[in-house]
Amino acid sequence: MAASNETEPSSAGSVRALHLAMIGTRGVPAAYGGFETAVEEIGRRLVDRGHAVTVYCRSQSVTRGEVRPPTDYLGMRLVHLPALHMKALETLSHTAFSVAHATTRRRPDAAFVFNAANAPFVPFLRQRGIPTTVHVDGLEWKRDKWGGTARRYYRWAERLSVRSADALIADAQGIADYYRDEFAISTELISYGARVLHDPPATRLAELGLTPKGYHLVVARFEPENHVDVIIDGYRRSSAALPLVVVGSAPYAGAYGRKIAALAGDSRIRMLGSMWDQDQLDQLYAHSVSYLHGHSVGGTNPSLLRAMGARTAAIAWDVSFNREVLGAYGAYFRDPVTLASLIEDAELNPHHTKEVAKALQGRAADLYNWGHVTDGYEDLAQRLVSGYSTQGMSAGRIVRKPWNQPEQTQHPATAVRGSL
Repeated sequence: MAASNETEPSSAGSVRALHLAMIGTRGVPAAYGGFETAVEEIGRRLVDRGHAVTVYCRSQSVTRGEVRPPTDYLGMRLVHLPALHMKALETLSHTAFSVAHATTRRRPDAAFVFNAANAPFVPFLRQRGIPTTVHVDGLEWKRDKWGGTARRYYRWAERLSVRSADALIADAQGIADYYRDEFAISTELISYGARVLHDPPATRLAELGLTPKGYHLVVARFEPENHVDVIIDGYRRSSAALPLVVVGSAPYAGAYGRKIAALAGDSRIRMLGSMWDQDQLDQLYAHSVSYLHGHSVGGTNPSLLRAMGARTAAIAWDVSFNREVLGAYGAYFRDPVTLASLIEDAELNPHHTKEVAKALQGRAADLYNWGHVTDGYEDLAQRLVSGYSTQGMSAGRIVRKPWNQPEQTQHPATAVRGSL
């Protein structure tokens, strides 16, 4: 599949070669979510720029005779460590092992910790002289899957991130605004990138019984805040002639997964389950009539960027994060009836749908470039090693906006309507 020859900017002037650690994700190769994709895309570019990058990965049990996991990938050093396979402890246990390794072996010059939930381990890194940034992700405490105890934990972890990390990364303006308003602290506003696909093949669709531009698509974990149930309900209410393809599953079985299974009893709906073949998934994104996006509490969502980069029209849950990403070219819903109308419009007006898709791909290329994203991480790492830290700032006042972040410019909204 052809991807764009993405502009690969780098910081001006000579920079010090650093050893950087990426902690708190499932690791690479990326096959799971947005954090893993970011680590892979940023890490390999940092390696290309002369830095050493260590990525901590969750190991699977290896029995005798099985091939052990690789120790390097795209120039990144991989360290595989275990995790407790329990909903509440999987991330935290793996991060604990990772931090123990990072602080007792060859210490990195700086560490990037992903997910504010991992904040309790940041002080251990800093006590060992490792400047540390926390990528805070979205507002995790708003996710319906968590009970009261977990939600209180996530709120506490947010505060601990502010008090203990040298810097915070937000991937969307809405997240940056939240930390400014709630904690009177600024964040490094560094979003994700999008891989722009040109002339993608459709050779893998036949395996699924699909044809190009012959279906609508949703890709999401089955969690309440991703509104897969609303999407299926909205589709069922529509008079759509094309099938709805649903990629995803419930990471932990429960009532919500059963609700989706019950709603999916429509002959037009194709439930594919989880899909790890990234080439086939790229083709699904690139050749769908529309991508239906129900995520509501994260920041900039990588699956939405993936659809944009694949030149697919997007219909998204109406929340500030999604409006920030799609701008005037998005179509938005908050109920099944509105969504049904938008799905029908996408089919009835194919020329307009195609123009929206083209505009969204242009927006992705302009605003969500992995080279620029890597610039932000590289610059922040250099400043951290040179002594920059929000912990030296006066409490109770807003820290200056990062000097290296240019104002984002909107893609010209001239020729295309914002609804499908």
